[in-house]
Amino acid sequence: MTELLDLTFAEARKRLLKKEFSAVELNRAYLGAMEAARGLNAYVLETPEIALERAAESDARIAKGEAGPLEGLPLGVKDLYCTEGVRTTACSKILGDFTPPYESFVTAKMRADGAVMLGKLNNDEFAMGSSNETSAFGVVINPWRRKGSDAALVAGGSSGGSSAAVAARIALGATATDTGGSIRQPAAFTGTVGVKPTYGRCSRWGIVAFASSLDQAGPIARDVRDAAILMRSMAGYDKRDSTSVDRPVPDYEAAVGRSVKGLTIGVPKEYRVDGMPAEIEKLWSDGAERLKAAGAEIVEVSLPHTKYALPAYYIVAPAEASSNLARYDGVRYGARVAGRDVTEMYENTRAAGFGAEVRRRIMIGAYVLSAGYYDAYYVRAQKVRTLIKRDFETVFADGVDAILTPATPSAAFGVGEMANASPVEMYLNDVFTVTVNMAGLPGIAVPAGLSSEGLPLALQLIGRPFDEETLFSTGAVIEDAFGRFSPERWW
Repeated sequence: MTELLDLTFAEARKRLLKKEFSAVELNRAYLGAMEAARGLNAYVLETPEIALERAAESDARIAKGEAGPLEGLPLGVKDLYCTEGVRTTACSKILGDFTPPYESFVTAKMRADGAVMLGKLNNDEFAMGSSNETSAFGVVINPWRRKGSDAALVAGGSSGGSSAAVAARIALGATATDTGGSIRQPAAFTGTVGVKPTYGRCSRWGIVAFASSLDQAGPIARDVRDAAILMRSMAGYDKRDSTSVDRPVPDYEAAVGRSVKGLTIGVPKEYRVDGMPAEIEKLWSDGAERLKAAGAEIVEVSLPHTKYALPAYYIVAPAEASSNLARYDGVRYGARVAGRDVTEMYENTRAAGFGAEVRRRIMIGAYVLSAGYYDAYYVRAQKVRTLIKRDFETVFADGVDAILTPATPSAAFGVGEMANASPVEMYLNDVFTVTVNMAGLPGIAVPAGLSSEGLPLALQLIGRPFDEETLFSTGAVIEDAFGRFSPERWW
C-alpha cells in the first residue's frame, strides 16, 4: 500500500488503466495514510464513505473503457469549495455546520472527470492568512522539519491544508485558491508545485469569496506534470461566473517537456528587495542559469510599481472582503448568537463567529471604503493596480515570454514564531506573489532547492495572460534541473 502513495498522478492514472490495482485499493491506501497523519491537521473533514463509493464507480467505468482524465484518483478539496451534501465552513465558526445543496463549478467538473474526494482540507479562515494559523480548526503542521529540530513549522497559507496533504502523501493532488499568493506560497513552503491561473480561467462559482477581483482557483500537486493534468480539469467557461472567460482550454500536459529554446525570460530588478537572504538570491540566480542552459535568453526587466503592490493589495483585498463578508449575519445560514434585537444579534454573531484576522481585515476594508477615505485610499489603490498591470504589459510587449522571481522571501517558519510580530511582518510573506493577482496574471511556484536548514525553497514564474502553457514548459525545466523534494516521514 505504501508504494501506491509514492505514485504521481500521471503514474497512478497509467497503472489504474492497466488494472495493476483498483481505484478502491488506491483510495483505501490514502484513507489509511490520512488516519495515520491526523496530527498534521491537514483535513478538517474526512469523507471515507464518499471516497470508496466514488472509487467503486470509477472501477466500473475503467472496466467498461469509459475512464475520465482523473478517473479514480484521490484528491483533497480546500474547505472554501462548496461540496453538495458535505459540510463547507471556510474554516470559520460563523458558518457552523453549513452544508451546501450545490457543488462548485470546479469540483463538479473534476468529479465529472472521475476524481475522488477524500475530504475537505484546512485553510486560513476565509483564506485570510499566510500561515494557516487563523483557521477555526487550528494550525496545519508542515510535514517538513528543520535539520536537527522537531519544532513544528507552518505549511503556508491560506491553502496550507492542501499543500501539507500533497507533501505528506495523504492526497494525490488538491484544489486550492490564490488571492495574493495562497497557492504559490504554501507550495513553496512544502516542496510542492502550485499554479495560480489567469484570472477568469477557472470559475469562482461555488467558492467562498474573499476578494472577488483577486480570487482564483488552482491546483497544488507533486510535480509540474500533475499540476498540468489537474489544471486542465479545473479550467473552463462557466456562464454563472460573470468573470469567467470563454476560450478553449489547452492540453496543458502536452506543454510539459516542450523546449524553452528561444524563449525570453525576464528577471525584474525590483524584486531584489532589501534584506533578501543570500540563499534566496543564489536560488534565483541558479534558476536563471538553468533556464539559460536550456536555451532561453535571460534579460533584466523593470516593473517599477512593484514596491507599491503590497500596500495597494492590503487596501483592495480588505475592501472587497468587508463587502463579501457582510452576508454572514446569522440570519439565513451558519451560526447565530442571540441578542435583544436584530442589531445586537448581528453584532454578537459576527463578534463570536469571525476570528481576529478576519475582523481586522473587515475593519480595514470598512475604513478605506468609508466617506472621506474612499478617494484617499481605495481609489488610489485601484490606480496603483492599473499601473502594476501596465508594467507587466510593457515587459511582455517588449518580447518577454515569462518572468522569473523567487516565490517567497524565506523558507517555512515555525508555528507561533510570528505571533508577536506586527500584521505587516506577516503580510510581507506575499511580497513576491501579490503583483500577479493585482495584474490578473498566471503564476507557478516550482521547488528549486533546499535551504541551509534543509527546508524547501521555490522559484516563481509569471506568464502572459492565458499562457499557462509556457509556465508549464519553463516550470518543467526548473523541476528537471533541481529535482523533486519530499519530506522524511516522521508523523
